[in-house]
Amino acid sequence: MNICVFLSAADLDERYTRPTREFGKLLGKGGHTLVWGGSDSGLMKVVADGVQEAGGRLVGVSVEFLSAVARPGADEMVVAPTLAERKKLLLEKADAVVIMVGGTGTLDEATEILELKKHGKTDKPVVLLNTAGFYDGLQQQFQRMEEEGFLPRPLSELVHFAAEPAAALAHLEESLPAR
Repeated sequence: MNICVFLSAADLDERYTRPTREFGKLLGKGGHTLVWGGSDSGLMKVVADGVQEAGGRLVGVSVEFLSAVARPGADEMVVAPTLAERKKLLLEKADAVVIMVGGTGTLDEATEILELKKHGKTDKPVVLLNTAGFYDGLQQQFQRMEEEGFLPRPLSELVHFAAEPAAALAHLEESLPAR
């Protein structure tokens, strides 16, 4: 399975790096391919290292203004001209999406895939990996959106929340059995 991961390229502490590396290793051990923003820094590097260490494939989609930090040695690396084109390519190459900890770029990517799902433009499974409770507030906001009628579909059809890397991958493997 090609699993797109949206996450930060920032260097962060162990409470974020440990689960990120764990998820990467689980992906690689499962024979899956990581589709990610292609950066060789921060958490993007950590997840890619985990995938490669466990024998998985790396498909990166960088963007021109960040191409200097693109990971060398990825199995495939595409450089998109714009962030919008990058998001489009990431989603095209993916069978499923995992949203990990990140900043405004990650949030932008997350809301785009959820908007596409909301309107029935994709049926790819999406998991929000809520490491160390990072997305507790966002989960609460999504629940309020659902409760107050802002979502035309149940929240559970748009995104699955997982607290641990193994639970995130297990949900994807159940949603998309091996082909």
